[in-house]
Amino acid sequence: MQRILVPSFSRPSVSDDNPYSEALFRTMKYRPGFPTKPFDSLAEARAWVAGFVAWYNHEHLHSGIGFVAPADRHAGHDVAILAHRREVYARAASRHPERWSGRLRQWNRPETVRLTPEREDTAA
Repeated sequence: MQRILVPSFSRPSVSDDNPYSEALFRTMKYRPGFPTKPFDSLAEARAWVAGFVAWYNHEHLHSGIGFVAPADRHAGHDVAILAHRREVYARAASRHPERWSGRLRQWNRPETVRLTPEREDTAA
């Protein structure tokens, strides 16, 4: 029997890990409202998870995609959301420059999204 090799989505040097499911579970586990006791039924568990998934996809703002919800990213709404944020920040900075000690956040749309992005080599 020939073994088929499938590319791994695991972090480097971690053979038994799926970083996407681990990140999702951590978000679920530390979200306010995570159950402190077992569910009374499978239907109750499914209802709770369905509510979590709806919140995660439509309300939770993800840092890796510019602090927009995944549903907004997938629908292309993030372009307008980020443009609006750039305008709001620019107006606020012009009215109250003392509130910013550094540059304004750019609110650019990340084209490539990774769970563990490559780090830029800062050593020169």
